Order: sequence, then C-alpha cells, then structure tokens
Amino acid sequence: MTPEEYVEAVLALVERIPPGRVMSYGAVADALADGSGRNSARLVGAIMSRHGGGVPWHRVVNSAGRLPPGHEVRARALLRAEGTPMRAAGVDMAKAGWHPDEGV
Repeated sequence: MTPEEYVEAVLALVERIPPGRVMSYGAVADALADGSGRNSARLVGAIMSRHGGGVPWHRVVNSAGRLPPGHEVRARALLRAEGTPMRAAGVDMAKAGWHPDEGV
C-alpha cells in the first residue's frame, strides 16, 4: 500500500465508524496493518490532523478515550449528540469502542 493509499484507507475506515462508537488511533492503525510498517497510532493521528476534516474525526480518540487535542469541546458536543457513552475524562472506551469486524 502506498502512502497515499494508506491515507485513503484511514479515512475510509473512519467513515465506517458508526455514530455513538469510537476507535482509538492505535486501533485504526492495527485494523489497517498490512506489513508495510505503517501501523502507527502517531501516523494515524497525523493523517487525521492533516486530512480528517471531511470524515467523522471526533470518533477517533486516544486509547484512554481522551478527545482530540485542541478540539475537545467540539468533539464532546458531537459525541454526546450521537449518544456516545462518556466519562468525565472523555469517552467510555469499554462501552463505545468499535472494531471493523463488528460491521456498521
């Protein structure tokens, strides 16, 4: 997979995350691992920062459920509007975490 194809794959996967559910940056990377070495949570975060404005970016959080840095207020509002299970510090990952194998 080329770097451009990887960007597209990340964005396509994020578009599949159902309302009310989330994935961590690392879970996105793991779901797309293809042996190319491009399965880094940091890389997914960079892709979301640069290219994620057209997808439901608020549904990608860190592994502890913390919201995207600098966008916490907007992300919290969007997630609450979708009925995403929340905790004081962010998303309740045990209840809201999603994996592509679950379907949409």
